[in-house]
Amino acid sequence: MSGPLNRAPGQAGAVSWLGALYVAFVLYMLLPLTMVVLMSFKDHKFMGFPVTRWTTQWYVDAIHDQEFLNALAYSLMIAVIATAIGLVFGLWSAVLLSRRKLFMRGVLFALVCMPLVVPGIVSAIALRIFVESTGIGTGAVAIIIAHAAHSVPFIALMAMTRLSSMPPNLLESARDLGADPFVAFIRVALPYLMPALIGGAIFSMLSSFDDFIRAFFLASFSPTLPILIFSRLFTGLSPSLAAISTMVLVVTIVIGIFAERFVRSKNAR
Repeated sequence: MSGPLNRAPGQAGAVSWLGALYVAFVLYMLLPLTMVVLMSFKDHKFMGFPVTRWTTQWYVDAIHDQEFLNALAYSLMIAVIATAIGLVFGLWSAVLLSRRKLFMRGVLFALVCMPLVVPGIVSAIALRIFVESTGIGTGAVAIIIAHAAHSVPFIALMAMTRLSSMPPNLLESARDLGADPFVAFIRVALPYLMPALIGGAIFSMLSSFDDFIRAFFLASFSPTLPILIFSRLFTGLSPSLAAISTMVLVVTIVIGIFAERFVRSKNAR
């Protein structure tokens, strides 16, 4: 019998070293975020140690900061619209690529996934040239186009994974009962795909909300929240920035954990 208690000494040592390296990596990743959270409670207008007093005043100031609220609403509006567009094209791409005998399926799959592998700075420059050449111009429409294109791979890949696990007899049963292909897809396939679509939509919204590079190249006069935070860095590192960043961080983590657990629980059924 073999098991965790019967590992060879060399294997146990390797596992302990890997565990120690993992803990060190996690601390390395979390340390900057922890510093931001701590500085958001400092009772002084400059960030740094030592901290003599703690306060929540910076959070109160952020909630009453109209420029921050406008940028937040602007970013949410762009994220929602871009995700809705990405859902349409992502679902369509997933259904198309799920056909095993599709002509040039590998090429089409690579094209759908291209926004994930192309460097952000390259895609931002390409999109800036595109919107200027077509007369769209910079602003909300340009950012929505960029974020929608970037959200398609997230949704398509999650929907394709869900489609691959769907029993093929479900659609066949619906067709045998008299449903045409469209009704069978709406009444059977779409509800089965819903967990993947909701999870992909949430991750796409988070990606759009946190995006800086594409928004920076395509923004006009109204800044998104990442651009606003970046612009305020030039006036100094203030705890108010740390407070805004902490609130965004907490909301992003909570929504991300919810999406991951929601998709996992629904896929397990």
